[in-house]
Amino acid sequence: MKIIVTGGAGFIGSTACRHLLKQPNIRIINVDKLTYAANLASLDAVARHPRYTFVKADICDAAAMRELLYESGPDAVLHLAAESHVDRSINGSDAFVRTNVLGTHVLLEAARSYWMSLPPLRKNAFRFVHVSTDEVYGSLGPDGLFSETTPYQPSSPYSASKAAADHLANAWFRTYGLPVIITNCSNNYGPYQFPEKLIPLMILNGLEEKPLPVYGTGANVRDWLYVEDHVKALQLILEKGRPGERYNIGGRNERTNLEVVERICDTLDELVPAATSRRRLIAFVPDRPGHDQRYAIDASKLERELGWRAEESFESGLAKTVRWYLENRDWWQPLRQRVYRGERLGLIQASATG
Repeated sequence: MKIIVTGGAGFIGSTACRHLLKQPNIRIINVDKLTYAANLASLDAVARHPRYTFVKADICDAAAMRELLYESGPDAVLHLAAESHVDRSINGSDAFVRTNVLGTHVLLEAARSYWMSLPPLRKNAFRFVHVSTDEVYGSLGPDGLFSETTPYQPSSPYSASKAAADHLANAWFRTYGLPVIITNCSNNYGPYQFPEKLIPLMILNGLEEKPLPVYGTGANVRDWLYVEDHVKALQLILEKGRPGERYNIGGRNERTNLEVVERICDTLDELVPAATSRRRLIAFVPDRPGHDQRYAIDASKLERELGWRAEESFESGLAKTVRWYLENRDWWQPLRQRVYRGERLGLIQASATG
């Protein structure tokens, strides 16, 4: 099976490439524009693998995407390329609309053209897996879970751009018959995550004994999914998922942001003791504009139909993640020095008045 992975130098994408190449009959073509959050160092372990190819290209480039599909002849597309940080979308939504909406449209059109050219057996077997987020559903109250039929109510420029992309993907299935499958996942974490996201930022700040900024009161709830569990679900969906279907992927690990940060402090204190508890570093800061209160995924459809189960609890996955960052300074230190130093993002600047 030959798979094009878009965004394969990012966090989830690189994990998918490394995981899929462990399977004996899978070839990977990784296409990535290499924006700030992409890192080819995440792929050092597979860079010389005989069944791995890297192509630097922008999914918004229609000619490049069409050429890639026709020349490589894939059996599937795993579409992960996206701008994904909510805070950055607040300050610069244009990149999110361009990549997440227009880029998805370009890719869908290139895939449709290629798919139409295939002989019947290969055409029937082709899959386009569009990977999205639970943030498209908006915010839950204190009870309930997101299901595949939950209406979309995106709150941020990021989630709105992903919702638009989901609608395009669904439309290309319903209108053209392109065998699209849509997935919506909860918050991912694990090794190789760019350190602007909550868990790696807190690990690295805590390790360096810098302030640990927690938005608002820290009461916002997220459902945490270890990234290896996510890519195992994506492999199952590529192999067994039904075109036109949606699958929610969640870890059943709801935690408040404050609970997450406290657990990181306690884990660091255990592994790298400081003079006093790192919980002293927690600093409550003004909340993110439009910050959704709670996300929680009902993954029972995926569990029931395809037999997937998350293998990591939040505690086991977080322990693995903290240890990985402690043991892989060579991966993250250049990013902290040259790309992102931990500054606050996502604040709306007041307009000047005359």
